[in-house]
Amino acid sequence: MENKNFDQCVSFYLEDGALMGRFVRLDKVLNTILNNHQYPLNVSNALAETTTLAALCSAMLKFDGLFTLQIQGNGPVSLLVIDVTANAQIRACAKFNEEQLNKAKTLRKTQDIIEQTPHLVGGGYMAMTVDGLNGTPPYQGVVDLKGKNLSELALRYFKNSEQIDTHLKLFLQRPQTEGEGFLSAGIILQKVPLKGGKDIDTDEEKMNLVWEDTGAFIESLKPQEVFDTALSNEEILERLFHSNKLKISAQKEFVFGCRCNKEKLKNTLSSFDPKDLDDMADDQGNIEATCHFCGQKYVFKRSELHLKEKCLQ
Repeated sequence: MENKNFDQCVSFYLEDGALMGRFVRLDKVLNTILNNHQYPLNVSNALAETTTLAALCSAMLKFDGLFTLQIQGNGPVSLLVIDVTANAQIRACAKFNEEQLNKAKTLRKTQDIIEQTPHLVGGGYMAMTVDGLNGTPPYQGVVDLKGKNLSELALRYFKNSEQIDTHLKLFLQRPQTEGEGFLSAGIILQKVPLKGGKDIDTDEEKMNLVWEDTGAFIESLKPQEVFDTALSNEEILERLFHSNKLKISAQKEFVFGCRCNKEKLKNTLSSFDPKDLDDMADDQGNIEATCHFCGQKYVFKRSELHLKEKCLQ
């Protein structure tokens, strides 16, 4: 049964706009991504959590292009990539080494434990890239992978790369029985800058206390609340922030969407060296390529891919 309160992001403000937040719950879009890949549980867990973070962070921005969250490292899970378009289409994929994943489980004695995302990725970095932010050139912020969990890692990013005071909490529920899927949720709250744009007349000491209180409220939020399908997003936010002049400003729907297409892939393959294309072709002269994001398979005749050869003549 479809969760009508999921696959949505609710934008909200507190204290007459002094604090800005987003609340996300994902179901169908998340399971579409994971079902396309059929990754091991640890990898699916990491990708689901990172997808939720990407949905939250993209919703905090105004852009007309593409938001990308990428985590890359030297661990068993070497890459996690999530794209979110301006119209809230999400796609995601992971790169991992199953042999290294199993060896790490044995060494760490975590065969029956779902490890935290930073542990699986190892040493490396997390980057958030915005392409097309109000028509400006692409922007990227980067932080190294230091943190016990993904929430800590993201908070370090906002502190070091963005220098924005941020509260953040992520939730993930794995399938409990056959036929069930993942559920995820996340909430983020940030201080609105008092200078450079919209000035807010606020007593600093009072706001510091409010900031501490709202952080405590977010920490008090329990998984059984966020995954209660009977509770609307507005009801959950009202429970948390009823004393903080809560104002819900907008709501958007997240959907799965992949931008791959046969013509685009054909152009990419046609730029390859002819010898490499020959090596890729099977005995029938076919080349099969699979989209890393959605799993769609495309088949080309070797004779179709000749653009580079013509240019060389």
